[in-house]
Amino acid sequence: MKRLFLTLMLSLAAMAAHAEVRVVATVPNMGMLVETVGGDAVRVTVLAPPDRDAHYLEARPSMMAALRRADLVVAVGAELEVGWLSAALQGAHNPSVQPGRQGYFEGAAHTDLIQVGGAADRAMGDVHPAGNPHYYFDALKMAEVAEALAVRLGELAPEHAERFEANAAEFAEQAREHVERWQARAEGAPGAVFYHKDADYLAALLSVEILGYIEPLPGIPPTARHLSELVGSLRGKEGVILYADFQPSRGPEFVSRELGWQQHQLPNQVDIGADSQAYFELINRWVEALSP
Repeated sequence: MKRLFLTLMLSLAAMAAHAEVRVVATVPNMGMLVETVGGDAVRVTVLAPPDRDAHYLEARPSMMAALRRADLVVAVGAELEVGWLSAALQGAHNPSVQPGRQGYFEGAAHTDLIQVGGAADRAMGDVHPAGNPHYYFDALKMAEVAEALAVRLGELAPEHAERFEANAAEFAEQAREHVERWQARAEGAPGAVFYHKDADYLAALLSVEILGYIEPLPGIPPTARHLSELVGSLRGKEGVILYADFQPSRGPEFVSRELGWQQHQLPNQVDIGADSQAYFELINRWVEALSP
């Protein structure tokens, strides 16, 4: 009987040591970061498809079901998911993953954001007073978030804490190496027009001038008048037009025709389940498109 009891206790201990932290990430880029830091000690569910604008999703029963079972929620933060995540969390009825609890993590709280401040006035478009939430276009900022995420995962699964920290450190080293190459590659880039302010972090990282936006205000569809004024302000200059795969192509195509500039429509999220190398390759595609 004692031997059976000892075997049972050892089996339970082994199961606990290999228990996975159930993580729900709001977008694929954050899911990638969780997979990179957590390895096989995490089980990740991603709420947003990679080809959808995360500003404008709706809370769905499937989201609530995933959140109900989660040990940790990993969000971009800075109000990127404000239109749907709060409702999904409320419907999940899981007190452990509500904002302010150990099971809720916002990456934006662990790195310095750009474009902080301004009135929360919807007439000014899709504004984020807390700062621009698209920091995932800056691999160094993602590395800072990875280090903070390793600490949080370590609190939830202390037996894996050292491994989480080592994985985050490895990601940070890879990020630094890629950024050095990207900065050298983009040297002398003429400048860019973006659809939205989502690639502003990358432009800052590479010291590439932002020449304008297809949107007249963040989240506001472009008008013919705005596009004509944009073209008029850019005639005689050199540049490139970049926009995300879920953003309409009509405005960028018009500006491209009028100015004779190249345009590139690219993903701004990795596929669900992608690893860190896929993330670096995604950013590299934007760098190549920006570069001379």
